Amino acid sequence: MARMKFLCDAERCIDCNACVTACKNENEVPWGINRRRVVTINDGKPGERSVSMACMHCTDAPCAAVCPVKCIFPTDDGIVLHSKDLCIGCGYCFYACPFGAPQYPRVGNFGSRGKMDKCTYCAGGGGSEAPGSAEEFRKYGSNRFGEGKLPMCAEMCSTKSLLAGDGEVIAEIYKERVLKRGYGSGAWGWMTAYHEDIAV
Repeated sequence: MARMKFLCDAERCIDCNACVTACKNENEVPWGINRRRVVTINDGKPGERSVSMACMHCTDAPCAAVCPVKCIFPTDDGIVLHSKDLCIGCGYCFYACPFGAPQYPRVGNFGSRGKMDKCTYCAGGGGSEAPGSAEEFRKYGSNRFGEGKLPMCAEMCSTKSLLAGDGEVIAEIYKERVLKRGYGSGAWGWMTAYHEDIAV
């Protein structure tokens, strides 16, 4: 079965923030929350790279592992969803996530910051609402996945640096890109990532 993943090709990302804007508009994300953000590494120095970051929908998600009420869970497609009906806003997922994906919707003292919010892969929510309903949209945002569409952030990426879809298909696309760039066995972790030797 396909497992949905994101991959950002740092060689192609131009820090335009179209993915951030597309996500906010498509899901009507409240002011102060960014389900996706662009991080620039070595800003203004040689080797500068930008990477679009959001929930990576981990196979063994650390946010789900630490949630005391089990409100974060993977679907059959590998999308990590979050039920706002069960969430108590404890923030454990916030600290466990290496990508900073879960966020509080409001600033305030503990207990007044609200229930966590995170990227849903544009797959609606994890609650009891009917898929595609107005109630689901109000809580979780768009359900493009239910319509057979990619997340809006990936659709709007002009350089196609942000890839979304079946993890195995994305890995093949990225592998082809790396081969065309000529990195071959010089790419760090190549043999580990692709479990094969490269003839030089």
